[in-house]
Amino acid sequence: MKSNSENKKERTVPITHSISYKLTFLIVAVMLLSVIFAGVFGSLFLEKYYTKQKQSAVKDVYKTFDKVVKKDAGFSESDDLQELNAILEKTGASAIVIDNGGTVLYTYGSEVPLRQRWQDLVFGHGDDKMFKSQVVEKNDDYNLLYTVDPSSKNYYYELVSELSNDSDLVVRVSVENFKESLSITNKFYIGLAIALIIVITIILIVVTRRYTIPMLQLAAISKQMSELDFDVKYEGQHNDELGVLGDSMNEMSEKLETTITELKTANLELEKDIKQKEEVDELRKEFISNVSHELKTPTALIQGYAEGLSEGINDNPEDIKYYSDVIVDESNKLNKMVGQLLTLNQIEFGSVKVNLERFDIVEVIKSLINRRQILTEKNNVDIKVDAPDKQFVWGDEFYIEEVITNYLNNAINHVDDKRIIKVQVAENNGIVRVSVFNSGKPISEDELENIWVKFYKIDKARTREYGGSGIGLSIVKAIMDNHDKECGVINHEDGVEFWFELDAKN
Repeated sequence: MKSNSENKKERTVPITHSISYKLTFLIVAVMLLSVIFAGVFGSLFLEKYYTKQKQSAVKDVYKTFDKVVKKDAGFSESDDLQELNAILEKTGASAIVIDNGGTVLYTYGSEVPLRQRWQDLVFGHGDDKMFKSQVVEKNDDYNLLYTVDPSSKNYYYELVSELSNDSDLVVRVSVENFKESLSITNKFYIGLAIALIIVITIILIVVTRRYTIPMLQLAAISKQMSELDFDVKYEGQHNDELGVLGDSMNEMSEKLETTITELKTANLELEKDIKQKEEVDELRKEFISNVSHELKTPTALIQGYAEGLSEGINDNPEDIKYYSDVIVDESNKLNKMVGQLLTLNQIEFGSVKVNLERFDIVEVIKSLINRRQILTEKNNVDIKVDAPDKQFVWGDEFYIEEVITNYLNNAINHVDDKRIIKVQVAENNGIVRVSVFNSGKPISEDELENIWVKFYKIDKARTREYGGSGIGLSIVKAIMDNHDKECGVINHEDGVEFWFELDAKN
């Protein structure tokens, strides 16, 4: 019979679905769109941008001349001449300044054609057929013209202005036929883009194979791992994300192998747990025996006094009332014991969930003490509290009240003639300890651990006297274990202190 892995078809990836193909196609598409966008953008806006730049350059030349003339009308300062020469060289312009007498004050470029253009523009010869001029901008300071020389096919921006020293300025800058230049440029860049796309596509195919091959190796490794073959390892030398993925798969392989080993170990542990079932049965038998023993005395008393009443053993009303009180008292003790057993059973077997909340432990303690005012007055006990005004802790308030109640009842029932009971609340490094001390005889050291055991009683006669069942401290221990917190008992020379701890911080 073939295994599931043998029945599966080998999965192949079509070339159009491979990462290498998709990555190459994406980059080529982005490059192609970028070239088309650049061509369209250049056709629409580059000519305008070029024109604006040239016009701005001519105006900058004019502004420099206007600034120089205002402080050096005769162009006699060498620094001014260097500044004019620099800006004219930078913009590729030529210029001439001629005073009213026709004397050339400054020239940069060929003087003869510049003087000729000055005559044409200043003395009205600019409308001859040799040049075709179009006014681009005209104001009180200058006229900016776009001029075409039909014979030489040259294009110019020319600026004519009368400077503050009454001399005439003519600035000329040559411009290209931009539409023709743009067409040539576009053809060049389209050819260059096609060549680049072809070269880059080839490079991408070669480069992406360096990454797709390790990815295929990783896919093969994952398939072998799915067949529980953990001996195969990734041995690539990549220092990037592929290397991280390969290392992660190697680590996962080791962990899976470890987990399977742990599962086998868990099976062995399960066998041990089954063996422990016998011990649990023994504990159950012991529990039933303890409960039977505890129920035997009150049940016998109730039965005896009830039979006495039913047989009319005594007609004295006071005796009848005494019999009835004993029956009620023993019934209450039975009812209390059953309730405590149910509570303890729920806590120990996880039926009760701890509802953690933040509350003031001092307020809870004072409230519980106030409720026991009649009991403390009856026993002539004054419970002193050593605690701050407020102390917030984290815990299940309902069950923490149960813990404090058991400690307080225990202290009242076991206090000696000194009648000293002291409740203390102290916080240290985020841990709050609540302790209840009562004066009296210390507990024997060999009995300290047993007091938390169900039905264990140190002084059975006294416990019977106040109606104790030996379950209260077991409930305390179960509640604190559920909170994952500590509780305990400390012997002092003059008494016994019971304590528990809770977190003050979240």
